[in-house]
Amino acid sequence: MPQLECKDLILGYDGKPVISGLSFAVSAGDYLCIVGENGSGKSTLMKAVLGIKPPMSGTVRAGEGLTQNEIGYLPQQTVVQKDFPASVEEVVRSGCLNRRGLRPFYNSAEKQMAEDNMERLGIASLAKHCYRELSGGQQQRALLARALCAARKLLLLDEPVSGLDPKAAAEMYETISQLNSDGTTIIMISHDIVSSVKHASHILHIGSRSALFFGTKTEYADSDIGRLYAGSRGERA
Repeated sequence: MPQLECKDLILGYDGKPVISGLSFAVSAGDYLCIVGENGSGKSTLMKAVLGIKPPMSGTVRAGEGLTQNEIGYLPQQTVVQKDFPASVEEVVRSGCLNRRGLRPFYNSAEKQMAEDNMERLGIASLAKHCYRELSGGQQQRALLARALCAARKLLLLDEPVSGLDPKAAAEMYETISQLNSDGTTIIMISHDIVSSVKHASHILHIGSRSALFFGTKTEYADSDIGRLYAGSRGERA
């Protein structure tokens, strides 16, 4: 059974669909990249997977024992978030809030989890630094470490390299690929189709109101739409 299955989804706002007839499945260990034009419903789909915005029709079904508290989420950053006056350590630990429940303080296991994830993402030395004083790439690593504190099985990423310079973006892609290699299932929204095809295992390409393609990156590279959007640099990059 897939770890996550979406079937015949209709998603929209105020009773108006933005996408219809969307079906796809994600197995444990997959790296699915969702691409498509602005306004095609990519972020709305992410909210449906998270249970934040129910679909107008269709189903989002978790399998293999996956529960909401095993999903980590890295949303797009806002200007306000970039200026958040907290330490990196505090930001990362906040990913354990659901685990903490009504307890007023983090326990030793949660603190250790935050330390481990900062170490994993190469920002342990920045633990006491103010988050708003970090570079864009460092902030994204802190937020990714936070998401990992929430994730046990599945990590959702909404444009994780947006606003980063090419070097920082390349490093973030490599970090995400390593997390996937370590066993974390990845679902990522990206506007960078060429890099997506290079790093992902599967591609979901959403067009205006419908899915244009879903399959492996090899199948995408060989498809008409893959050749149109990613060119010959995709799978063979």
